Amino acid sequence: MSQTPNTAIAVIGIDIGKNSFHVVGHDTRGAIVLRQKWSRGQVEARLANMPPCLIGMEACVGAHHLSRKLASLG
Repeated sequence: MSQTPNTAIAVIGIDIGKNSFHVVGHDTRGAIVLRQKWSRGQVEARLANMPPCLIGMEACVGAHHLSRKLASLG
């Protein structure tokens, strides 16, 4: 399942791995509208092109670094 073009993503969940991240996006009703596997280098670039939304991820050193970068994007 990938992103549908006319559906706004309200919440994104990111499972952080060593080299790849699993990303799941939900709309305002809670339906899954995005389910993809991204490489570490793709995460910031892909999220920079999306409208601001709530992002949830685990608490670890890598997550704190990524959250600071994503917070600067809005």
